[in-house]
Amino acid sequence: MTATFRPGWRLHALAAGFALMATPALAAEVNVYTSREPQLIRPVFEAFTKATGIKVNAVFLQNGLEERVKAEGQNSPADLIILVDAAKLAGAVDLGITQPVRDAGLEAAVPANLRDPAGNWYATTLRSRVIFASKDRVKQDAITYEELADPKWKGKVCIRSGQHPYNVSLFAAVVARHGAEKAGDWMTRLRANLAKRPSGGDRDVAKDILAGVCDIGVGNTYYIGLLRNDPDPSQRAWGEAVKLLDSRFAGGGTHVNVSGAAVARHAPHRAEAIQLLTFMTSDAGQKVLADLNYEYPVRPGISAGTQALFGPIQPDTLSLAEIARARRTASELVDRTGFDN
Repeated sequence: MTATFRPGWRLHALAAGFALMATPALAAEVNVYTSREPQLIRPVFEAFTKATGIKVNAVFLQNGLEERVKAEGQNSPADLIILVDAAKLAGAVDLGITQPVRDAGLEAAVPANLRDPAGNWYATTLRSRVIFASKDRVKQDAITYEELADPKWKGKVCIRSGQHPYNVSLFAAVVARHGAEKAGDWMTRLRANLAKRPSGGDRDVAKDILAGVCDIGVGNTYYIGLLRNDPDPSQRAWGEAVKLLDSRFAGGGTHVNVSGAAVARHAPHRAEAIQLLTFMTSDAGQKVLADLNYEYPVRPGISAGTQALFGPIQPDTLSLAEIARARRTASELVDRTGFDN
């Protein structure tokens, strides 16, 4: 892996081992392992350093981050682990590479359903999974996830693979809400409504809606922000062709997933790691994080650009920890129903 250095951002190389440069009398620092792309979180690290004087040493690992920390054991330099997806965070807990943090400030900033009950991880931003719809062909402005299985949408729904983590999370929420049997029936009926075999990504869902392949599709909100601001005019056209329906469970709220952080089990700079996590969930940190890539803040009452683009969000109150526990069942149902075939 090639190390990339930028002002305010020190990205160290990973070779056979991970080595941190150290000299006596260094200023306070914190070591971050993250699967988030550097450009998506670098500004909040820079803001943290400016506010506290604590340097952030960060390494980006797209794959195998949790296994790396596990293998490093007590010698791991990792202080804070930042991951995308509640299931990944729960998996880190299961691997034994996190430690609980009980902090009144963090617990006040992050709602209970958006953090580990034992304090092993805290959400830092929300990503809502909603229904994209054609501006021209779909008149309604709201929909329930249950309605995706309504025969009126037969041949009109697009979606990426059911085994993609984004969809496994949504399907797991259906399992947690309605039970495995009803969730399997719902997935079978949704499959019957698909316009094409599940494929591509969330950007492709918007592309297919513009092309008339389908009228509605499932995607994460922030993709529309990315598309509408893409330098490529064709991708901007995909984003402008769709609207986001107010998507909720019947009697519930919008399905969300998270980016989140956990203090590493053997963190050599535990206090600084908690300081960084606290900053990421502060008013200032939340605004920076949410505005970077069109996600929603987890801290109540924060005004970010996402609300201006897509309106306010009412996250479902179902615990993300409970959804994570249902993911295996959801994945098995994808195969059992032949959803991707």
